[in-house]
Amino acid sequence: QVQLVESGGGLVQPGGSLRLSCTGSGFTRDYRANGWFYQAPGKERELISCISSNAADGRIYYEDSVKGRFTISRDNAKNTAYLQMNSLKPEDTAVYFCAAAQAMGVMTQEWEYDYWGQGTQVTVSP
Repeated sequence: QVQLVESGGGLVQPGGSLRLSCTGSGFTRDYRANGWFYQAPGKERELISCISSNAADGRIYYEDSVKGRFTISRDNAKNTAYLQMNSLKPEDTAVYFCAAAQAMGVMTQEWEYDYWGQGTQVTVSP
C-alpha cells in the first residue's frame, strides 16, 4: 500500500521560504510522476507544480503565480519529492498536498493521481 507523508509546512513571514517534503513508501514501480496542489480557504484544490516520471526528460510544470518562486524536485533514492517555496506571499496561504502516480509522463490533472499526502498547512503572515 502506497503512503505519502508530508512535512515542512508552517508559519512564515512574507518574503520568507519553506521547503515541503513528501516521502513515499510502498511503491511497486521504479517510476512515478509527482505533483503538488494547494487548497486555499473556500476554494477548490489546484495544481501548483508537477514533475514528469522521467527526470531525464526535464518536463516540469508550474502554475503562473509561482513561476520563478517555487521549485519542484525529486530524489528517487529517498522516494521523496520536494517543493522549495521562496519569496512567499500572503496569497500563498493554503493547505498543500503532494500527490503521486505510478505512471509514465507528467500529470497536470488531479484525477490522474492515485496517491495523496495528508496535507500540510502553509501560512504566510507578518
